[in-house]
Amino acid sequence: MKRLALAALLAASTALPAAAQNHPAAHNVVIFVADGLRYSSVTPDVAPTMSRIRREGVDFANSHAIYPTLTTANASAIATGHYLGDTGDYANVLYAGFPLAALQGSNVPFLEQDAVLQEMKQHYRDGYMGPTSLLCAAREAGFSAAVIGKTGPAGIQTLGCLGKTVALDDAYGHPIGQDGLPTGAFPLEPALANAMQLALGTDRVPFAPIPSELPYRAQQAWLSTATDEVILPALAARRKPFALVFWSRDPDATQHAQQDSLGTLNPGINGPTAKAAIANADANLTSLLNALKELGLDKTTDVFVTADHGFSTIAKSVPDAKGDLPPPAYPSGFLALEVSNWLGAKLFDPDAGYQELDPSAGEHPARGSGIIGRTADQPMAIVAANGGSDLIYTLGADARAHAKTIYDHLVAEPYVGGLFVNDALFKSGNAKDFAGALPMSELRMIGASNVPQPAIVVAFRSFEATGCKLGPELCAVEIADTSLQTGQGMHGNPSRADTRNFMAAIGPDFKAHYVDKAPVGNTDIAPTLAHMLGVDLSKDTRLPQENMFVPPPARLKGRVIEEALVGGKPVAASQTVLSSAPAPNGFKTVLDEQRVGDTIYIDAAGMPGRMVGVKEK
Repeated sequence: MKRLALAALLAASTALPAAAQNHPAAHNVVIFVADGLRYSSVTPDVAPTMSRIRREGVDFANSHAIYPTLTTANASAIATGHYLGDTGDYANVLYAGFPLAALQGSNVPFLEQDAVLQEMKQHYRDGYMGPTSLLCAAREAGFSAAVIGKTGPAGIQTLGCLGKTVALDDAYGHPIGQDGLPTGAFPLEPALANAMQLALGTDRVPFAPIPSELPYRAQQAWLSTATDEVILPALAARRKPFALVFWSRDPDATQHAQQDSLGTLNPGINGPTAKAAIANADANLTSLLNALKELGLDKTTDVFVTADHGFSTIAKSVPDAKGDLPPPAYPSGFLALEVSNWLGAKLFDPDAGYQELDPSAGEHPARGSGIIGRTADQPMAIVAANGGSDLIYTLGADARAHAKTIYDHLVAEPYVGGLFVNDALFKSGNAKDFAGALPMSELRMIGASNVPQPAIVVAFRSFEATGCKLGPELCAVEIADTSLQTGQGMHGNPSRADTRNFMAAIGPDFKAHYVDKAPVGNTDIAPTLAHMLGVDLSKDTRLPQENMFVPPPARLKGRVIEEALVGGKPVAASQTVLSSAPAPNGFKTVLDEQRVGDTIYIDAAGMPGRMVGVKEK
């Protein structure tokens, strides 16, 4: 009853959007993202609500994240339905090509920050996150739209229409972050801010709790309460269809930080702490569904549950022939240290004021990323560290020569699981220079965006933990460029463990008790829900201003999942295997993918025997 009373209050006090348009009887749509949730880790005892949705609604049994399997990259796909070549969000950390004021001049930003996202958008305009997002399209059509949850991926959902949608993330109430820098946190309109005070029982503007325990129960409970007691009643009060995204930080954050088996691979991220984090996300979803029911919205709301990516346990060394793990050999920033050595150049830390590092004294980059060159402002190469995969950029007149030098070393390294090289490097000289790699366009990383593209994408090696009996996707381990330790969790590479995310849906427009065996991915969510709402995602938002980059139409996108909708017919899917020419030492990269029409789904990619899930003809 409290929610109904609050809905009535908000109906009287909230400035409602103009409702002049006559809308069809569209249903509401909710996307619930459980960050880092693996398909096979959802069981009735740990996640009863997600298990029920998979059982009673649509079970997307052939699910896919996009590669690199990183949060902001997949957030851009979930938001827009486009691949990374169109959105420009290639990874959580990338080379921006300009110094960001939000990071005191660093040009290698970690994108999970509101101020950073806003500065990237301001700088690149439609060159970054140019395709229309589902929330922006819904709002443009006169519907209501809201996003709640994890800072970074939440903001990406509404970056193209800030101020026109409700945006509440866990930076709310924290104008200055723990690093001492402005967060760029989104404000709430006064009526909602006042409702937050009532719902959360405070005499001041509430703020999102800073996490202090594993799992992230306090922070998630705060966001869940704000959604169920304030945001949903406000949307109900507007009496029109709405689109809402809730992005749960768990189980991702807990799987990264859990300490159930430090230094060992079992149970890794399959222990009790990680299971508690899955249960935490499931409880948030349960609460949201209960709120919909109390508000009378359960019968008119379609709920799509997904994860941005899968997960693996971290190893800091390559196993020996017996499967035993030697002592840790790969500290945070190990690839930047290697590239510096290979090029015979200095190493600078973009996350520490471009400080020059002394590798001989054991110094390494604070967050793994590095600027390599004679000086920090004239780099030869840049390494953007992203856990299970790193991006390498080469710059200057000798950029191709530097890329070739780096590449020749990479194919000989035991920690490398797969290599992808920018198409321009293949085309600008002898293609055999990069034998062993596949072109980045096969990943759909070359498209409409003008954000600087990496020269080389390095996927780190993946293998199964000896003694683990849970199957390849739960037993997967990956080498990771991170400060986290062996036994903790990471993602980012193209193993099937990292590409296999949980996906399920339920609601009036979805079939009941249906197992969808066709390939489905995060790029398909926005097109499908836009189709259900009757809104247009294909709007060309290219900028008309002179002397400004005007991106070409964004064409790298997913599909409507017709077979999962009421009355929908099965679709035809095909399986393909792409293989690079082998390097002189025999190294090669294989890409296992599925297709429905022009939409691709990467199962796994890498050197056979070095990447979980890679199959070769």
